[in-house]
Amino acid sequence: MADVIFKRVGDGRPYPDHGYVQKQWAAIPPHQVRLDQLVTTKRNLDLEALLEEDSTFYGDLFAHVVFWQGDLYLEDGLHRALRAALQQRQTMHARVLELK
Repeated sequence: MADVIFKRVGDGRPYPDHGYVQKQWAAIPPHQVRLDQLVTTKRNLDLEALLEEDSTFYGDLFAHVVFWQGDLYLEDGLHRALRAALQQRQTMHARVLELK
């Protein structure tokens, strides 16, 4: 079987709106998640943003992941995840919000 970066490439957020804002995300401690367990919520990315060294300067240093119905959805941090994959890493640090 070929190596994959993500579990699945999605298009949109299938989970209910959680209403979390940056301050609430910041209260969730980050931990490592495997890239191959993530489902993306975006099909497309901005290549220029991917290649910018300071692309996380104004945002959270950690990706935002939503755990819902057994899947980990990469809500914010696609560029960070792809950068990690390009650096041959299989994991990245993310804040994970569990929805019930």
